[in-house]
Amino acid sequence: MTVRRCLPWPNPVLRNAAVEVAAITDEVRAIWIDMIDTMDAMPGYGLAAVQIGVPMWLAVVDCSETRGQAVRMANPEVLHASGQMREHDEASPNLPGVSAVIQRPRAVTVRFLNERGEVEERDFVGLWATSVQHQIDHLAGKMYFDHLSPLKRKMLIAKAQKLGRRG
Repeated sequence: MTVRRCLPWPNPVLRNAAVEVAAITDEVRAIWIDMIDTMDAMPGYGLAAVQIGVPMWLAVVDCSETRGQAVRMANPEVLHASGQMREHDEASPNLPGVSAVIQRPRAVTVRFLNERGEVEERDFVGLWATSVQHQIDHLAGKMYFDHLSPLKRKMLIAKAQKLGRRG
């Protein structure tokens, strides 16, 4: 088990888009295992490779109650998003101590390469959909707070920095 360190905000890696994965290799599978270990140690519902400093378009998501149901995704992309929205309090280990209520589509259809290297399309609903969209944002160089107004974003980052100076 390898729990990796999450990059602290404002590390520039968090603002750059990741690189697409050409094929599912043993290296990719090993990164996914580390990502799942890291996600479970937080604990969290998902993790993008860029959060641990790996600039590859890889994500894992596990919103199951019992855990152990992680979906491994390479090159995930949203094909369809529902018009119905859902609010959820989102956070990131890259900016600890703060969170914000973000509104995202309640359901999405995502295409990705799975752990067997096959193209898969899967529907995600509720918390699963929120987490998948959150991870895809990370892979594109976006943070959850980018969905906030400029004033709310500035206040959230200032609060996180203040907490960081104390802690």
